[in-house]
Amino acid sequence: MMKSKTVWETLDKKETKKLHAFCEEYRIFLSESKTEREFTENAVKLAEENGFKNLEKMKGTLKAGDRVYAVNRNKNVSLFVIGSQPLTDGMTILGAHIDSPRIDLKQHPLYEKDGLCLMDTHYYGGIKKYQWVARPMALHGVVCRKNGTAVNVTIGESEDDPVLGITDLLVHLASQQMKKPASEVIEGEKLDILAGSIPSASAKKDEDPVKENIMNLLHEKYDIDEDDFMSAELELVPAGRARDYGIDRSMIMGYGHDDKVCAYTSLRAILDETNPKRTSCCILVDKEEIGSVGATGMHSRFFEDTVAEILDCQGLTSIRHLNDAFKHSKMLSSDVSVAVDPLYSDVCELKNSAYLGKGIVFNKYTGSRGKYSSNDANAEFIAEVRAAMDKDDIMYQTSELGAVDAGGGGTIAYILAQLNMDVIDAGIAVLNMHAPSEIVSKADVYEGYLAYKAFLKNIK
Repeated sequence: MMKSKTVWETLDKKETKKLHAFCEEYRIFLSESKTEREFTENAVKLAEENGFKNLEKMKGTLKAGDRVYAVNRNKNVSLFVIGSQPLTDGMTILGAHIDSPRIDLKQHPLYEKDGLCLMDTHYYGGIKKYQWVARPMALHGVVCRKNGTAVNVTIGESEDDPVLGITDLLVHLASQQMKKPASEVIEGEKLDILAGSIPSASAKKDEDPVKENIMNLLHEKYDIDEDDFMSAELELVPAGRARDYGIDRSMIMGYGHDDKVCAYTSLRAILDETNPKRTSCCILVDKEEIGSVGATGMHSRFFEDTVAEILDCQGLTSIRHLNDAFKHSKMLSSDVSVAVDPLYSDVCELKNSAYLGKGIVFNKYTGSRGKYSSNDANAEFIAEVRAAMDKDDIMYQTSELGAVDAGGGGTIAYILAQLNMDVIDAGIAVLNMHAPSEIVSKADVYEGYLAYKAFLKNIK
């Protein structure tokens, strides 16, 4: 694999220009979709621009070629292009998650200490905590009031905005800190945000004047009170836009490639789909980074209920119809994979690893400790996927998530497989995975998009 060609070497000037244009659109979308709510909102906008209609507003039966979507709690969305074959013949599915590791505010976040106002947090997903300190951060999210209204909050993205962040101990006094293991250098309860330092002139003696001033500013801008934090979802994410990376601009560095890079390319693939024989579907879900739990994670019944609703529109209402729709479906679990980093190649088994610039990555299994919690796709299905890729000259590679016993990880693949459908993980290789700034190859982004299109078009 190390000696094989890269995607770059196979492209002519015209195709290279299309690659860069596609990746520029992705870079902008990623910069504007840092949370699962933002991604869902922007995905729906794109879908509607491409002729998709809200399933809730559709009346009567669905016919071949209809393009519909369904949104769940503003945090995940499923899109369908109805095929000429009945849904009981199965669907061709792309499924990705749109949440990313981050730092969340607690429900009672504000406190004052030593003349500074801070915000208490709890990290979300698997992170190296030391990577998230001493860097500019932004606050994104929503605050829901008791009267049923809500306000979107974004602090730290505009050039005129202040940024936020988490402080770190100066190196001059860090001799004891630096003796700790990396997992303990920064403690979870010390990932608190420094929010301000100016005291309120009107604060009473027994009050926290800096905290009061911060709350006054938030009330003035967003019309929220301190109690409203109880019903808020506020996420601390890296500030700033995704950027071209490398002197040759061959890569993109940004927050949230895992797994928004696969979500975006899957979304774009289904937007291009027209008049398929099998119904095409794209699932974009929340909560994968914490186990796919909750009403908006893949373990939710939302996807099953949506498929049942579509079946009902086709006059197919029995549980057997639903079971058949899933049994005959075939899916790519669109999730990122680890790219070999030449500085840390010892954690990979190089014959079975992915490399930047060499195309989409297929993971037969993920998991850890003897493939625990993996899907482990069937060989027959892998052969079918290979044929679908070769039919459109797609460059692809296979990989494991690191060397045996070096670690591991999981995706949503096993959850869909529980519905008795064929599933394999297929995604884009990433450097710095789960760090505040991740890196992908533009060549892989574009080839991933083409691979997802080939899967929707060629799987029978």
